[in-house]
Amino acid sequence: MTKDIETDVRARGTAAWHGRIEHIRGAELGTDTAQTSGMRRFEAVSGKTVGSRRLWMGRTHVAPATNSGDHHHGEAETAIYVVSGHPVFVFADGDAEVRVETEPGDYVFVPPYVPHREENPSPDEEAVVVIARSTQEGIVVNLPSLWAEVERPEPGPA
Repeated sequence: MTKDIETDVRARGTAAWHGRIEHIRGAELGTDTAQTSGMRRFEAVSGKTVGSRRLWMGRTHVAPATNSGDHHHGEAETAIYVVSGHPVFVFADGDAEVRVETEPGDYVFVPPYVPHREENPSPDEEAVVVIARSTQEGIVVNLPSLWAEVERPEPGPA
């Protein structure tokens, strides 16, 4: 390290590599994020809310006896933690619908561009999940069906 850079780093103390912790209260989450019919997404951590660069996190509620619309999350990998209820995650495998039935404490991984939907078969219990995505914004592409053609970017050179 040159003398000028070393002096500058010392003058700033730890500010060059220590940031600020952000606190987002659960009761203050907003719905100003992409939505899909049949569910409500609440945004907690994003580029918009806290300046994150590679992460989006929030909570989703699906009312009793409700299905979300079919959708995918673009380039984002999505991790889901089931907080309450027994949501069912549905995706297409060839001509068949595959149903992943869950319970509180379960985790689900949705790869990029995979069309899917959430269902809440319970007649009286809301399903609540926490979602984390590998992008700073909550990408949602609503689809007419699980079998809709999905535009994926061409893979770049390795």
